[in-house]
Amino acid sequence: MAKNKDARPPIFAISVVGLSGTEKEKGNCGVGKSCLCNRYVRPDADNYYSEHTSVLSTIDFGGRVVNNDHFLYWGDVSHRGDEGLECKIQIIEQTEFIDDQTFLPHRSTNLQPYTKRAAATKLQSAEKLMYICTDQLGLEQDFDQKQMPDGKLNIDGFMLCIDVSKGCNRRFDDQMKFVNSLYSHIAKSKKPIVVAATKCDEYVDQHLRDLQSYVASKKNLVLIETSARTNVNVELCFNTLIQHLDKTRGKPKIVSFLEAFKVQQQQVISVTERFERLIVHTVRDYHNTWKTVINTMKGQPDYEEFITLEGSKKARNMFTKHITQLRQEHIRRRREEYLTTLPKTLNNILNNLDEVEHLTWPEAQTVIRNRTDFQYWFVILEQTPWDETDHVDNSDRRIPFDLLNTPDGERIYHNHVQHLRSEKRRVEMKERFRKTLDRVHFISPGQPWEEVMCFVMEDEAYKYITESDRRDVYCKHQQEIVERAKEDFQEMLFEHAELFYDLDLNATPSCDKMTEIHCVLSEEPRYRALQKLAPDRESLLLKHIGFVYHPTKETCLSGPNCVDLKVEQVLANRLVQLDHGRSSFYYNSANVDKINLCLLGKEGLSQELANEIRAQSTDDEYTVDGKIYELELLPVDVNSTLLFSHTWVNTFKPHGCFCVFNSIESLNCIGDCIGRIRAEVAQSRRDRFAQPLPFILILANQRDNICKNIPILRHQGQQLANKLQCTFVDIPSGAFPRKFTEFQIKQGLRAVLDCLKHNFDVLAPLPCIKDMSETDLRIVMCAMCWDPFSVDLILSPFLDSHCCSAGQPGQSNTLILDKIIGDTRRRIQVTILSYHSAIGVRKDELVHGYILVYSAKRKASMATLRAFLAEVHDVIPVQMVAITDSQADFFENDSIKELMTEGEHIATEITAKFTALYSLSQYHRQTEVFTPFFNEVLDKKPNIESSFLLDTSSRECTTGASEDIFPTSPHRHSPAYNTYYPESDDDNEAPPPYSPIGDDVQLLPTPSERAKYRIDLEGNEYPVHSTPIGDHERNHKVPPPVRPKPVLPKPNIKKLDPNLLRTIEAGMRSNRRLPRGTMTHSEDVEASENYADPLDTLHRSRGFLNDDTYAIPDDPHSRLVKIRNYHHGGGEEENGYDRKLQTARQPSKYKHRSKILFSKTKAYQRRFHSDSDGEESGPAMQKKKKGRAHRGSEEDPLLSPADPWKGGIDNPAITSDPEQEDKKIKKKKTPKTPKESKKRSSKPPKPLYPPTRRNWDSNYFGVPLQNLVSADRPIPLFIEKCVDYIERTGLTTEGLYRVSGNKTDQDNIQKQFDQDQNIDFVAMDVAVNAAAGALKAFFADLPEPLIPYSFHPELVEAAKIMDYIERLQTLREIIKKFPPVNFQVFKYIITHLNRVSQHSKTTLMTADNLSICFWPTLMRPDFENKDTLSTTKLNQAVIESFILQSNFFFYGGEPAESSGSDGTPPPRCQNMVEALLPLQLPPPLQPTQIQHSVAPEPLI
Repeated sequence: MAKNKDARPPIFAISVVGLSGTEKEKGNCGVGKSCLCNRYVRPDADNYYSEHTSVLSTIDFGGRVVNNDHFLYWGDVSHRGDEGLECKIQIIEQTEFIDDQTFLPHRSTNLQPYTKRAAATKLQSAEKLMYICTDQLGLEQDFDQKQMPDGKLNIDGFMLCIDVSKGCNRRFDDQMKFVNSLYSHIAKSKKPIVVAATKCDEYVDQHLRDLQSYVASKKNLVLIETSARTNVNVELCFNTLIQHLDKTRGKPKIVSFLEAFKVQQQQVISVTERFERLIVHTVRDYHNTWKTVINTMKGQPDYEEFITLEGSKKARNMFTKHITQLRQEHIRRRREEYLTTLPKTLNNILNNLDEVEHLTWPEAQTVIRNRTDFQYWFVILEQTPWDETDHVDNSDRRIPFDLLNTPDGERIYHNHVQHLRSEKRRVEMKERFRKTLDRVHFISPGQPWEEVMCFVMEDEAYKYITESDRRDVYCKHQQEIVERAKEDFQEMLFEHAELFYDLDLNATPSCDKMTEIHCVLSEEPRYRALQKLAPDRESLLLKHIGFVYHPTKETCLSGPNCVDLKVEQVLANRLVQLDHGRSSFYYNSANVDKINLCLLGKEGLSQELANEIRAQSTDDEYTVDGKIYELELLPVDVNSTLLFSHTWVNTFKPHGCFCVFNSIESLNCIGDCIGRIRAEVAQSRRDRFAQPLPFILILANQRDNICKNIPILRHQGQQLANKLQCTFVDIPSGAFPRKFTEFQIKQGLRAVLDCLKHNFDVLAPLPCIKDMSETDLRIVMCAMCWDPFSVDLILSPFLDSHCCSAGQPGQSNTLILDKIIGDTRRRIQVTILSYHSAIGVRKDELVHGYILVYSAKRKASMATLRAFLAEVHDVIPVQMVAITDSQADFFENDSIKELMTEGEHIATEITAKFTALYSLSQYHRQTEVFTPFFNEVLDKKPNIESSFLLDTSSRECTTGASEDIFPTSPHRHSPAYNTYYPESDDDNEAPPPYSPIGDDVQLLPTPSERAKYRIDLEGNEYPVHSTPIGDHERNHKVPPPVRPKPVLPKPNIKKLDPNLLRTIEAGMRSNRRLPRGTMTHSEDVEASENYADPLDTLHRSRGFLNDDTYAIPDDPHSRLVKIRNYHHGGGEEENGYDRKLQTARQPSKYKHRSKILFSKTKAYQRRFHSDSDGEESGPAMQKKKKGRAHRGSEEDPLLSPADPWKGGIDNPAITSDPEQEDKKIKKKKTPKTPKESKKRSSKPPKPLYPPTRRNWDSNYFGVPLQNLVSADRPIPLFIEKCVDYIERTGLTTEGLYRVSGNKTDQDNIQKQFDQDQNIDFVAMDVAVNAAAGALKAFFADLPEPLIPYSFHPELVEAAKIMDYIERLQTLREIIKKFPPVNFQVFKYIITHLNRVSQHSKTTLMTADNLSICFWPTLMRPDFENKDTLSTTKLNQAVIESFILQSNFFFYGGEPAESSGSDGTPPPRCQNMVEALLPLQLPPPLQPTQIQHSVAPEPLI
């Protein structure tokens, strides 16, 4: 060891020796001395070189690295032992370099043989450089240059290397001889020696054992088994020698190669796995480069450790392998994507089984390539296969066509063909199964599949298709029959119109009324058809009632098919809007001088129309109504690709489009093209106020004039025009040689110009007739929504006339006719409304005549007409119009004949006009159809206005209104204006223009009668003489109606509840755009049909507070002075006035002039009253009869006074007040003791569900709730079993708790539970709906409802709180006061319903729906109490709040978000009834709506 005079770490020099020499001596390779030194000095894998040569050139041998010596200086290594002692190890390798020319050892300064030279302990070589690798020789400047210290070294120990591998052309015995010689020389130096068995990774077992024996034979020799290649025990080898040199160091543990190699491999595997994970995490894209990845991973321990152990080369190889895997994975995904897309592609382009069933795969590929859309689905690559080209990196998702040549492509094709076969068979079987279901007639709407399944199980189609398909077919079948049943039910409701239209608008039906409705409807099969869908049926009924009592076009049940909307649209497209306040139109027609027309047709029809227009034009200029327009025509065929372009509209900018057709096929094509063009125009025109492009449907002439298709084409064209809301131009009557006439072209151009000039507001409010103060007559035409005819048909008598124009702005349902009526030109305002909109007009506004239209194909249309007509005053003339297709229908269809006959009988009874319009005939669509009716209206105008003034003044006095009524006619100065209805036997009415019964159909006046008239330029008829036709020419006379004897007021007459009166008035103000008078007092009033007499003839008793008023026009502005008087004097005058002083007949209603109308109205009441009376006996029945007899009524002049029900139809404005009735009845009864009365008053309300629902005795069901619970079981066992079963099996059942379960199954569940309370619902295979029904029946059977009656008022009051959070807190305080048993069960069931609502996507049962189904069960209200109907929505909203906020009410959570949190009323409480849900009656108005007019008291 070198002298160490200071505290520097000691330095040891170690000489590595072993077999060296020529190839003859050592073989083809060395014993591993250089590799051992390399691995110890530079252990990193990147600095380890496995190839070191001893054959050098003379130049390399003389270089500074070798320096003409036969030893190499490997450098030094700093070593720190386990004890923390540091030292520096200098490594010398003794070898023998061979000349590459002579293959003999190079000559050096030391000429001794290797065995002696290697044993030298002192070495000297000036400026000798450190050896790194063979490549360093000759390029020393490119490597690290480090000199041997001081140019000399003293060797401290020897490392003897012995190769134990098989060797290369070398015998192990020869090596051992050499080693033995070498060892003998080294041993003489007295230096420590360690034997290193090299290349142990390739060791020969015998060689190793021989070596071990050799070492064991020597004293103080230690054998270390090493492998430089795998870096095993290399450091241990040198550390052992260092310990021999420095005895102060701890002796290292000698480990065999196999053990050390195992540890080393585990380390390598661990490092490799971590590096692989690092690679996978870092490299996600196979486009990454190694250089980029290195920069990313540098500094990370897993990367650095792997580089140290395995090196950069292996790291890069792993990276390359990972990149290859990523690319292959990408290709695999793309292939799977293509193979997944291929079946869908084949379904699109080869979806016809007949086409491909017998094609081979190559033939199918040829068919695919010939498809026009081939380029859309496939791509042909220049280079193949696709996965070896750049297409794998392309974003193009089209399938490479060469993929079809693979076995996978052929397999998918054959699977596709087989799928088409099976799908065809499946569709056939599903259709057969559907027909099988159609043949099973006992399937009712709402019937569960389980009940039907057993009847069709033997069907072949049933066995073939899957259960999913069966349920799907049955579900669609159910949807169809349910939809049909609901449509039939709705139609049935319309057919019973008289049952619903006997109450005022905005009224609320009473309990009696609801009972009456159900009693009458229950006899109908269409009512019973929805027995299994009772909630839906109730929803439809309540929605219908809500619409009847609150009719608007927004709530119309026909939706967009409402007559009001249709009329607005048709009039907006067909009429010229008059602007009374402007001097010119919004679009001045003078500014339109050029018209661009697109001509659309099929098979050259558009070009023929273009040729016809050009033939009628002069230099492309066309004259219309005296003005010349330049026309630019663009003929387009419906199959032209131009229609698919998105630029032609903006390029050509058409003002209109003429669409011509001459067949059903061309008409269908036209319809499709119009829809496509409209969508394109809407997309290209961003301005939502832009004028719509007008389309004109033109029917081309067939030239043969006797073509039988013309009526069908005309009908279909009109229907399409109505559907698309465009103009239809028909073929004019007469014979024409050409396909198109000048009349048609001009009509089309006028329609285009009209559309350019005017922009109607189709959503204008309901027109108010009084706005047209300049009109002479105000006529209202009524039609039924959903009638099977177009609105154009009933408007055609007006719109086809040149004397027709639009009403004032805002009156979108009104048109004006200027016609010669009598001897002067008259201005007639015709307002076209639906029956439901006309109800308000009938009650509140001046109408001179009604044109009532009904469809002879629909009973509901006639029923609605009857219900409406029954309440019209008989002073107002009526024109009835029946609509059908042709006159032949009367003789070929019995139902049409019956309805037309009934219409004419009614017209005959009430002396009204009757006519018919035919959708397939143009003859009856002339304004002259209504000329006799207009004459009659004009004759009776003074009487009508007088009656209206009296009726209005009476109603205004009753309500305290001070609003101006409609201005009187400009002819009010005539003597007849202020006279009453004359009591005359003459009715001055012309015969109906058409009678379907007779053979001689006469629509227009006969030639003899026509001679009495002249025709003006507009086609209007007027008589030659100004005197009207004599009375002797009239017919259809009937005796004047007998004035009914007034009914004396009775003390116990039923009166309007003041609160209800305020509610109705507030509702009328909120629902109408033009507010009428407000209420100024709340006295009990009686709405009477009586009209007022002059003030000086009236004498009232003290009991009357609402006297009739006589109104007199007193100023030129037609304002009316309303005189209100309160009489305090009494008299014996009947009904408050002296009949002797009466000078006019009291107007009645048409229902009293027609036996048909009266019998239809009374039939329901008679049937209901007879049924209800038959169920009652004794005093109760007498009281009810007495109560009805004292209701305000009208006598029927057509019936005998002896009839027991002569009291007539109840006045709809007079509703009963049960509290007042009870008080009056109690006064007449024998007084009871206070105890009895107290007991009577404290009697709880009558439960909704009677306890007699079960037909067996039970000790469990129907007993008090507290008898079923205990401290350890706070919830009844039956409830727990039902809830557990429903939540396990029923949370995917659609309509849970809404769809009724089988009643027998429900009873069986309860019966079996009675017998054994441990029953298992799963083992019983109970239907979920049956379990749900049994659960609800459990609550229904309780003696008291789960929510006690005493808390109902508090809950209702809490529901009225406007602040949402405050409302929830109040409800929480209320339920805390529940009895403990009720509270626990209520908490349990509400929590369950909350969980059910969370699955509403599958069950369709939201919290709203669940509350609708459950609130009657939990609260059990008394529907015989009138207050119940007014609070139903509030009660339902309360239960909905409990369900939605169950976490807040029961578990201390925060309130969930709700739509009502901003202070609105309870959710959905303000909405009308929704479709298909068991909704309640329309709720009363909220208090905030009437705070400004009445005191804030409850309106519920």
